[in-house]
Amino acid sequence: MPGLNIYYHPLYTDGIDSKSRFPRERYKLIYELLQESDSKELINFISSPICNKQDLLLAHDKIFVEKFLTNTLSTKEKRKIGLQPWNDYIIERTMRIIGGSVSAVDSAIKGSISANMAGGTHHAFHHYGAGYCVFNDLAVSAYVAKRDFNIQKILIIDLDVHQGDGTASILKNDKNIFTFSMHCEKNYPLKKETSDLDIALPKDTNDSKYLEILEKNLKELENIKSEIIFFQAGVDTLKSDNLGYLSLSHIGLKIRNEMILKFAEKRENPIVIFMGGGYSKPIDDTVLAFKDLFIQCALYAEKNKIK
Repeated sequence: MPGLNIYYHPLYTDGIDSKSRFPRERYKLIYELLQESDSKELINFISSPICNKQDLLLAHDKIFVEKFLTNTLSTKEKRKIGLQPWNDYIIERTMRIIGGSVSAVDSAIKGSISANMAGGTHHAFHHYGAGYCVFNDLAVSAYVAKRDFNIQKILIIDLDVHQGDGTASILKNDKNIFTFSMHCEKNYPLKKETSDLDIALPKDTNDSKYLEILEKNLKELENIKSEIIFFQAGVDTLKSDNLGYLSLSHIGLKIRNEMILKFAEKRENPIVIFMGGGYSKPIDDTVLAFKDLFIQCALYAEKNKIK
């Protein structure tokens, strides 16, 4: 099937209670904008499946997994994750997000690029969830890629405004998975972990400085071997973002995305897109930025389709 495969499910929105502070409507709004876009013929929406519990156990503690799946996490554990109040669909939503990411890995390996219209849950640790993240789909997907597809070298590029602390922690002892996080220094999480490469940016970093620093570090990454790239493509670096503290424009974000896509193309690596954060108020800026991202990816898929 030509075009960009995007894994999506209505529970990405409906699995979060309407009273939650989390901007759940962004998923539905992005989906609707893409369905109306001039590039809609280049996009294939695929229903995200429920993930295999055994896949979760590749990256997460068995007791934690069981407690979440049986809805027996403590109030404190749920509060650390956020997304409250939890509704009856939070478990299925979480399992479909992980399933969508794992499926996107399979799809990208068979083509050139694939995406999950959620995920990038980089604050989830081995034995607990945090920061709107229950399980870490980047870590789970990396281990599935190694187990099921004989992928030896993985590069994770995390450009969300918040450090990928959970990803760094879970994968710190795996020398075949390289983690790169470029984020705002004075922002959540308060306690940072150590990625293989961390770039902490000062508040209010603008387009020109951000893109200059990114270009420099992508050159550094040219020395890192990889067979697949995971791109955590959060748009909370936007100036209008409520939780970001950086000052990127929509044009700056589009250039950022293009830089990562060209980097993957030059290396002839398949690339998987994990959506990441975005919390603009109003949410329109976030929705537009993600629409731009997925259209850029759809055009990339068309350009690099396997004949």
